[in-house]
Amino acid sequence: MKAIEQKVIDTVRVVCADGVEKANSGHPGIALGAAPAFYALWKNMSHNPKNPAWVNRDRFVLSAGHGSMLLYTMMHLFGYGLTMDDLKSFRQLGSKTPGHPEYSFVPGIETTTGPLGQGIANGVGMAIAEARLAAQFNKPGHEIVDHFTYVLCGDGCMMEGISYEAASLAGTLKLGKLIIIYDSNDVSIEGDISIAFTENVGDRFKACGWQVLRVENGNDIGAVEKALEKAKSDTSAPTMIEVKTIIGYGSDKAGSESSHGEPLGGAVLAGLKKNLGMPEQNFCVDSDVYEYMKTVTADLAENEQKWNAVLDEYKLKFKDSYNTFCRWISGEFPVGELDSPEFWEFSDKPAATRNSSGEMINRLRKIFPNMIGGSADLAASNRAVMEEAGVFSAEDYTCANIYFGVREHVMAAIANGIGVHGGLLPYIATFFVFSDYLKPAMRMSAIMNLPVTYVFTHDSIGVGEDGSTHQPIEQLAAMRSIPGFIDFRPADARETAAGWYTAVTNGKNPVGLVLTRQTVPQYPFSSGRKALRGAYIIKESKKDIPDVILIASGSEVEHICNAVDMLEKQGIGARAVSMPSMALFEKQDDDYKESVLPRSVTARVAVEAASSFGWHKYIGFDGGIVCMDTFGVSAPSDVLFKHFGFTSENVAEKAKEVINR
Repeated sequence: MKAIEQKVIDTVRVVCADGVEKANSGHPGIALGAAPAFYALWKNMSHNPKNPAWVNRDRFVLSAGHGSMLLYTMMHLFGYGLTMDDLKSFRQLGSKTPGHPEYSFVPGIETTTGPLGQGIANGVGMAIAEARLAAQFNKPGHEIVDHFTYVLCGDGCMMEGISYEAASLAGTLKLGKLIIIYDSNDVSIEGDISIAFTENVGDRFKACGWQVLRVENGNDIGAVEKALEKAKSDTSAPTMIEVKTIIGYGSDKAGSESSHGEPLGGAVLAGLKKNLGMPEQNFCVDSDVYEYMKTVTADLAENEQKWNAVLDEYKLKFKDSYNTFCRWISGEFPVGELDSPEFWEFSDKPAATRNSSGEMINRLRKIFPNMIGGSADLAASNRAVMEEAGVFSAEDYTCANIYFGVREHVMAAIANGIGVHGGLLPYIATFFVFSDYLKPAMRMSAIMNLPVTYVFTHDSIGVGEDGSTHQPIEQLAAMRSIPGFIDFRPADARETAAGWYTAVTNGKNPVGLVLTRQTVPQYPFSSGRKALRGAYIIKESKKDIPDVILIASGSEVEHICNAVDMLEKQGIGARAVSMPSMALFEKQDDDYKESVLPRSVTARVAVEAASSFGWHKYIGFDGGIVCMDTFGVSAPSDVLFKHFGFTSENVAEKAKEVINR
């Protein structure tokens, strides 16, 4: 190692420790231990700090997101636009350097990592995207999609179950351009990991079909570089490089859990600088470090220049493919076709909304050929298969249907990785009750403003005989509680089309389509276009001002429409409002909201085969509820709906009760 490189690494170490100390919050231990491996990787990655959005750059994910100060300091030295003042503002309000890396805050941060292990799964998604795009567009001698995905993780990531799900699928798919660097320091918050984690991680990854390499001394950047070269030279399988490091290296807290999640303290920090031979002043970067890093980044810029030359030749020889490539990367497709009459036309025959969704997926793929997605072993039940699109596999990366296996959590986090990579439009599917397994990644979709589409079928007690364990009750309320996540529970095929329209055009929000297993009517008075506003009058009262407003989503819209007719026969004016999406309705202006739910009509009833939580916002204290505030039971679905009061007759009676109050 050159002396200047050692100085760069030690500078990174002390600046990281300074940042944590100033913030009085953070994790210095990983920065002190993993800085050499991090530097070796970034020096050898194919990236261009002068153009962080370069399409063919290597992707880097810090799965151990608590080590964010290490990432920010390295970005500063590599010229990614973070200033020294940004480093000094670590973890402060409004800064560009939050406690964990956040996507879109600063160019160069590829994904938001928070919960440990999510980043590993994101990396799998990025590697899938690279493989799919490469298979679609590369020509012999003109590989315009040809990059690696690197993930830096720690012991905590490896303990999380999602890491096994991710490793298992990546090994099965033989994603040879995925490389994990495992910062193996044997320490977690509670101390030596042997109290809870004694498995051989390398053997686990070998069992999953990975190439496993080991670097015994994490300070030896030459050994790290050799391991990286070996990993890149064999792309027949993904690679995990275990790098043995010492947490808190160079400080008096080296090897101790006390260096993990708290500042070193003034005396220990001073000792660190002395031990490393670094200046006493805080946030000190000598001019020779900056000058050396300029030479490093200048060399990195050549990566893109070489690629541009390949792309120019590609453009001349394969003009049609080049134009298609540009459309996929930009996401500019003929969305005007979504406004054609054909998009909203369906048979009048009753159908489960999961079936309508399946029809929509195959309509949309003709408009968006870059769609990619699949289900957690439930594709046939979820109706989530793209016809004639093949199965994405180690044998054929040109296909678009992904079989995720029974791996719900990693499926969602992989979809996030595909989304942040760019070039593809991801969707995933499973039973709605299993959204509990997806929740951490759903939240990350919303935090990152990623338009990932979640197809959730078997949406209620309509699941039937499988019983309470498989009948979602509280899941819809949980989804609606996620900021920026769009709920959409359609009543029929046209509303299902509206849900998909929202999913593929909104550009910044994840959408959860909550779909029936059981057949529902196709309402002659429903409107997909009106459903885009979240709620609309699906059946109006014969009175100018209704006596009561009935509100429902999904399959329960049938009951409120029938109840309107029953009540009208009794001289009671009732309005039926279909509300497939609370999130979209809340985005409407006050005049529209008033036109649908006038304040003057306080008699209201909410009907939904799910938890009542959240509905009182629309019905008030005096409103009526026909919802599920208990778990379901095992019985045929038609029996269950009657048992729990989801009938038109019960809804009409509840409406009269509310009016009589």
